[in-house]
Amino acid sequence: MFYWFMKRIIIGPVVNMLFRPWAKGLDNIPEKGPAILVSNHLSFSDSIFLPLAVPRPVAFLAKSEYFNGKGLKGKLTAAFFRMTNQLPMDRSGGAASASSLSAGADILAGGSLLGIYPEGTRSPDGRLYRGKTGVAKLVLTAGVPVIPVAMIGTDKVQPIGRRIPNIRRVGVIVGEPLDFSRYEGLAEDRFIQRSVTDEIMYELMRLSGQEYVDMYAATVKEKLAARKAKTPKRPVVRKKK
Repeated sequence: MFYWFMKRIIIGPVVNMLFRPWAKGLDNIPEKGPAILVSNHLSFSDSIFLPLAVPRPVAFLAKSEYFNGKGLKGKLTAAFFRMTNQLPMDRSGGAASASSLSAGADILAGGSLLGIYPEGTRSPDGRLYRGKTGVAKLVLTAGVPVIPVAMIGTDKVQPIGRRIPNIRRVGVIVGEPLDFSRYEGLAEDRFIQRSVTDEIMYELMRLSGQEYVDMYAATVKEKLAARKAKTPKRPVVRKKK
């Protein structure tokens, strides 16, 4: 009920008026039954624009940091994410990540739509980065339709670090479903997981027009942060009056 209220009464009308989002290929999303929406990830606002474009409710696997914030702001953020059908995704790997993917499998078992960002984090520079194989394992285990989705221009609306969004148009392109039934029974095969993930990323690259980088976005972010930490701050020079 809260999801519907936010989408139809509060957020939806405001977003449509200000940003005038456009969408193509929405008929590729099944009217009923489970499916996985795999999307590129350019901005925090992707999780707002994409669900608003899709006629059916979408549950997203969002990074767990959004649910673990401290203070009043952290609690409000966590509450908002939970009430808008978003689930915490632990990206540390191992049993924690497996548990998060299990929650996604439960969503699919209930016949709903599940949204996942295969890159695992937002792109630091607008390029498309290597996908993580956890999404492939879920895809192969669930055996449901996989719908590629390209977000267009959301990085210009809300770049990393910017709280107040820029007012400009954004787009959503929904591609045709990907069929991985040929890999039935091979969900634990790491080579197959990588092949499926790469096929998904290729389709996202084709739909979005982004340059592809065969590295994990998280690794690039770590390098950028380390470089920034080593760069000495320039002294402030005050002009003499």
